[in-house]
Amino acid sequence: MTEQKSLIEYPSEFPIKVMGKVNPDYLPAILHIAHQFDPTFDESKVEQRPSKDGNYLGITLPITATSREQLDELYRTLSTHPLVSVVL
Repeated sequence: MTEQKSLIEYPSEFPIKVMGKVNPDYLPAILHIAHQFDPTFDESKVEQRPSKDGNYLGITLPITATSREQLDELYRTLSTHPLVSVVL
């Protein structure tokens, strides 16, 4: 089996976009998850964008990616969270 070379150099800042319905628990839950996977996570760099009708909130999390495994597990954790609709 050949090892694939990553297109991402680690460590590096990596933006993860999360979309979910507006809910008072949504943003705190996403920020908590981000801190679990990146102890250096800086909440001041988070970008929030409400949808046109205000029913959804898009959040961009600038994570310090340290490995492919970290990113894979972060995507899995976010995408299975009940308040999350989409992770990009």
